[in-house]
Amino acid sequence: MDSFMRIPGTGIRLGLDSLLGLIPGVGDAAALGPAGYIVYSAHQMGAPKSALAKMTVNIGIDALIGSIPLIGDIFDVGWKANRRNVALLRKHLEEAERKEGRVIDATPVGRV
Repeated sequence: MDSFMRIPGTGIRLGLDSLLGLIPGVGDAAALGPAGYIVYSAHQMGAPKSALAKMTVNIGIDALIGSIPLIGDIFDVGWKANRRNVALLRKHLEEAERKEGRVIDATPVGRV
């Protein structure tokens, strides 16, 4: 949702979240679905309430500022709430595995 394609000649990555945000009204609302699924999945995986709260704040900031025409679209390119939330989940999973004495492969499987 946050890193679908790179703008040629730059290091800037755009995602479907940024592109959906260009559709007035509907786009930002549609982007909340996948963002909510990440938080739901984190809850199912046992993420602590503090991590879930941070994820919810990331989504709230993205939705609030993202709803401002033009400024919100530019903000979405840099904020990348979904990537932030996946990083929070990955951190939780790595810490849980370290506590159990196991090592997990935290290599990203796909783009978020």
